[in-house]
Amino acid sequence: MKLSEFVVPEAIVPQLESTQRDDAVAELVDALIGGGAVAESLRDDLIRMIIEREKRGSTGFGKGVAVPHVKHVEIKRMAAAVGVSQKGVDFNALDTAPVYTVVLLLSPEDKPDEHLQAMENIFSHLQKDTFRRFLRQANDVAAVLDLFQEADNQQLQG
Repeated sequence: MKLSEFVVPEAIVPQLESTQRDDAVAELVDALIGGGAVAESLRDDLIRMIIEREKRGSTGFGKGVAVPHVKHVEIKRMAAAVGVSQKGVDFNALDTAPVYTVVLLLSPEDKPDEHLQAMENIFSHLQKDTFRRFLRQANDVAAVLDLFQEADNQQLQG
């Protein structure tokens, strides 16, 4: 599975404004709504579910990255938003450091295999120092998309 199969280009936020976890989650859900990937009627439910998930255990896994995710019965097609923060977001990360990259993933409830594939893909790229560094330096949507395209191409070669 490639990043380009589930990252919604219109939901890439290269200048994330929020500095608090809950606000960043709302900002990225709004980006997915604005990008046409999610119905506006699901907004409050999705935000609530993601924040509840975060309270059980932070998806800020360290190294300046968080991957909040949730499965929802109303989501028909997997969709991810990407937020890049210059200021850092307090995501209650495992290493207690601020988060600079947030990949928010919404998945259909009835497709757990796709959800796991997408999570594996996201984590495999975010584990690479070079990928994280370039993503953090990306200051517009085109730069993020170029990086993801390059990652997808390397995945095919690797």
